[in-house]
Amino acid sequence: MDLTRREYSVSELTAEIGELLGDAYSNIWVSGEVSGLKTAASGHAYFTLKDDKASLRCACWKGAYRLLRFKPKDGMEVLARGRIEVYEPRGEYQLIVDALEPLGAGALQLAFEQLKKKLADEGLFAEERKRPIPKLPKRIGVVTSPTGAVIRDILHVIERRFPGLHIRLYPALVQGAGAVEQVTAGIRYFSENPWADVVILARGGGSIEDLWTFNEEAVARAIAGSAVPVLSAIGHETDFTIADFVSDLRAPTPSAAAEIVTSSRELLLEQISIAKYRMTQATRFRLNAVARKLDGLSTSRAQMTIERRLFRAEQRLDDLDQQARESILHRLRAERERLSALTQGVERRDLRLRLAAAQHRNDALWRRMETLIQNRLRADRTAAELAGARLNSLNPLQILARGFAVVTNPAGEIVRLRSQAAIGSTLRIRLADGELGATVDSHPNGQ
Repeated sequence: MDLTRREYSVSELTAEIGELLGDAYSNIWVSGEVSGLKTAASGHAYFTLKDDKASLRCACWKGAYRLLRFKPKDGMEVLARGRIEVYEPRGEYQLIVDALEPLGAGALQLAFEQLKKKLADEGLFAEERKRPIPKLPKRIGVVTSPTGAVIRDILHVIERRFPGLHIRLYPALVQGAGAVEQVTAGIRYFSENPWADVVILARGGGSIEDLWTFNEEAVARAIAGSAVPVLSAIGHETDFTIADFVSDLRAPTPSAAAEIVTSSRELLLEQISIAKYRMTQATRFRLNAVARKLDGLSTSRAQMTIERRLFRAEQRLDDLDQQARESILHRLRAERERLSALTQGVERRDLRLRLAAAQHRNDALWRRMETLIQNRLRADRTAAELAGARLNSLNPLQILARGFAVVTNPAGEIVRLRSQAAIGSTLRIRLADGELGATVDSHPNGQ
């Protein structure tokens, strides 16, 4: 017996080969065309990756398959990440896939449309769940790259339109490895820390591959779950991402987003400026009128009086200016509170429920009225039929039809007794179908 010879069972050899392949080929990327895709009842997916010279069996367990950002189809070119294992019952090696990336713009567009439909079916794009962007934000959060032109454009617009606003930047990669994690972390940061009134999610333009971070499901769900309204500003005006559909409002460019969050503040300053100008004009008009009235006075006392009045008027103008500013700000706060209260009141009083209840009561009344009318008609019909039967039973013609007759004398009187019909007198006999004439020639029984 050769002691140097090593003997394997089939299962031992297969297991050892599997360990060697698993150690040598783990976390690898393989490109190829999907073929023979099948989804089992267990939720696992099985397919083959092939090129023009070879093919490789693949398996994607249900947990990983459910998290794929797109669902593969036969004929698609993909890049699969996974590890090599040996399927011992058949002695075949296969790639255990834990991630898939599409190859080519067509595949990316397919992934985009699949995720868009999925989130739309869940209601994440519905208008009723979107919140209004605050009209007077004091603190603005920005999630974007700290080194690109986007943040410079946003800061420049805000500083030009309304300097002094509080802005906090959460630096994040906007493409490439780690971008999804950093963007979602930034959104969660502003959602979990009650600081910002609104969050701008921004990125410059680029290809569909460059913007793909904002087409990821994790980013979309982070936006949908944010406790702070999110204003998306991704790419150029013609670029649309999943993040745009989920956000509370989409701006065509990052600069436009900065203008949106500062437009109401600029309008407020304009209103204050107009009010100040009108008060100044009115005061000057009044002062000119007083000056003309006192123009004829030349004494020093009158001069001093005029100067004191002018000083007081200027002081009054300053007071009015300050009061106008405070009044406008107070009114804006009151209007915001009143709008919030009205919004809550409308939500509590859903007119559709009240209309539905009123309609239900109206339908019940109609059904009751129809029942009463039908009952009354049946009762009246029954009473009429009874009265007709009673009248019919009293009709003399009905009695004649049963074989009776009515006898009258020439005077038209009804003959009820033999004594009323003398012998030789003429009588008329009324039968059911007409009359007969008769002459009395005797009284039976010797009468």
